[in-house]
Amino acid sequence: MPFLSGIAVGLSVIGLAYSAAGWWQVKRFATLLRSPAAQEAAWPPVSVLKPLHDDEPLLEQALSSFCTQDYPCFQLVCGVQDPKDPAALVVERLQHRFPAQDITLVVNPARHGTNGKVSNLINMLSSARYDYLVISDADIHAPPDYLRKVITALRAPGVELVTTLYGALPANPSLAARLGALHIVCGFLPSALIGRQLGREDCFGATMALRRETLQAIGGFEVLADRLADDAVLGRLIRAKGGHVALAASLPATTVSEARIAALLRHELRWARTIRSLAPFGFLFSILQYPIVWAMIALISKAALPNVLLLLCVWLARSYLAKDELRLLAQRSLPLISLLLPLREALSFAILIASWFGNTVDWRGRSIIVDRPPNPKAGISALDKSAKAKGALGVKQTVGIER
Repeated sequence: MPFLSGIAVGLSVIGLAYSAAGWWQVKRFATLLRSPAAQEAAWPPVSVLKPLHDDEPLLEQALSSFCTQDYPCFQLVCGVQDPKDPAALVVERLQHRFPAQDITLVVNPARHGTNGKVSNLINMLSSARYDYLVISDADIHAPPDYLRKVITALRAPGVELVTTLYGALPANPSLAARLGALHIVCGFLPSALIGRQLGREDCFGATMALRRETLQAIGGFEVLADRLADDAVLGRLIRAKGGHVALAASLPATTVSEARIAALLRHELRWARTIRSLAPFGFLFSILQYPIVWAMIALISKAALPNVLLLLCVWLARSYLAKDELRLLAQRSLPLISLLLPLREALSFAILIASWFGNTVDWRGRSIIVDRPPNPKAGISALDKSAKAKGALGVKQTVGIER
């Protein structure tokens, strides 16, 4: 099929150019990461909110990184909804390990919607003593200057919300964990940086930092109570109010806990369908990100020497860029990365295709339906009029439908 081969060759070249653009953005971002945190005479006190659920792999290590922040005054608020949740025991151990650190444990089973994380945050907010709020996922490992860089970004003119990108920390040496880490560092992160360069101001759950007054102005955490992608919807709400979503010059790491390929595929399919529902057109064009896959399709379509050479050249170039991205971001080296890349791209390609055939995602053992709203602009208008319109903005990610 020479016609298909020609198309695949063109898409492979485009994909390699996209990979090179991502590498360039990573290189620029790495320079920002190396810049020292600001030194100020009076830092505002901060409440860090950590919604927890279960004793996840490396949870104590992740929370410990927030107990050792180089920041003069901050409170760590950890919340669970089940009194028997083993994550509460982890927090209690931290309270004994860091007696000088202000660590608050909130245990409250009240539900405020179908998003358990947001319900947890609503329960925790009354225990947050300070007006600068930093919400961070439980599996995030923060560098010591994380809070300084996040608050520096939040205090810039016009900024109402700060987020961060994140690297990856495999919790085990399995193939699944390595593939998951490779996807985050050499797939998601460069693409997110390209998006920022093109003017996008996405918010990521690794960090959501804002002032209490900003949260109250959009209707509080309650407006997110029935949203699966609460971070993305929060970013949209802030932008709808005229605020900017800034990217802090910090790179925490997320724990990649999957030990089996099946678990990784379920996680990434949930991620893909959520992104598809938020930005379907941009997500569709992300199929251009896989130059090795397109080079393989070209070779399968037409077994010719030029296509063999194309595959080898794309494979080598992609391997070099991925290895350098890991080096630039000071991420843990992944063994046999050159051999992992074709498999990684093939899995990502298959997940992207599969994400269009269905609208259910698996979330902590629950089956949740994800839908798009008919008119996002109408949702923004409604939210500006009343907090009662909390179901109108962003993605109608219907929750509460379980099977």
